[in-house]
Amino acid sequence: MCLSIPAKVESIEDGIATCSVGESRYNTSLDLISNEDVKIGDYVLIHTGFAIQKLDTDEANSILSTFEEFKQLNEKMDQEETEQNKRLI
Repeated sequence: MCLSIPAKVESIEDGIATCSVGESRYNTSLDLISNEDVKIGDYVLIHTGFAIQKLDTDEANSILSTFEEFKQLNEKMDQEETEQNKRLI
C-alpha cells in the first residue's frame, strides 16, 4: 500500500520545495505539478519525494486530523495491549 502525505511548503528553490509535516522536513520535487502555482505556505501531497497534487488548506488539515486520530487510536491500543499482556488484533 502506498501513502501520500500532506505537507506545508516552507521554501522553494530551483523546483525543489522544502516541506514540513509536523517536526519533519522533506525535500520535494515540484516537477510533477509544475503547471500548478505552488507558493510558500501552500500544502502539497507528497509521495516518494515528489509533490503529486496541490491541496487547499481545509483538505490538508482534514487529512492531517485523520492521521492524528489514527495515531491516538494506535497509542490507545498499545496501552491496552500492554495492560492485558496480549495482542488485541
